[in-house]
Amino acid sequence: MVDGNGRGRPRSESARAAVLHAVDDLLVEVGYAALTMKGIAERAGVGRQTVYRWWTNKAEVLYEASVLDAQHELAVSRSGDPDQDIRAYLEALVTFLVRSHAGAAYRALVGEAQHDPDVALLIASRDILGESAAEVVDAACAASGTTLSREQATALLIGPPFFRVLAGHAVDGIDTAALAEQFMRTLRAS
Repeated sequence: MVDGNGRGRPRSESARAAVLHAVDDLLVEVGYAALTMKGIAERAGVGRQTVYRWWTNKAEVLYEASVLDAQHELAVSRSGDPDQDIRAYLEALVTFLVRSHAGAAYRALVGEAQHDPDVALLIASRDILGESAAEVVDAACAASGTTLSREQATALLIGPPFFRVLAGHAVDGIDTAALAEQFMRTLRAS
């Protein structure tokens, strides 16, 4: 069977979905070091060649799954109140980073990126946290009249909880209401 580009079999969306659902669950069970393409294929119920046809390595599979899940898990309904929307986003971010399998996958990849240049390039290819925060950050910037760029404001928003989670601090020490208030004060002062 040949796909539209004349290469191999066409991508089976059900097999692709099975792989993407399997990878972050398997990561949580066995950890990044023990995660293998063979294990991913077995968990998904597909052949190894199916996985290798679409992804070069486990980091690519894990990253795609994390991106797709993050788009859903970090989407917050806009209330029209920038302060409330910032707090809702921070709550979603902390939940994603701490309780979500996709967040565990993202954290594992960030850790791996510290010593694997290919994984670092993969992570740098797309700012999934920045993208997820864009709408609430833009609204907060507009409401505050800040001169900070979206990138600067996003770093101020995401940085504190991201650091606390990655540094292994207790999650219950992350006060999203206080972080949201501090963020808005900083924007208004800039």
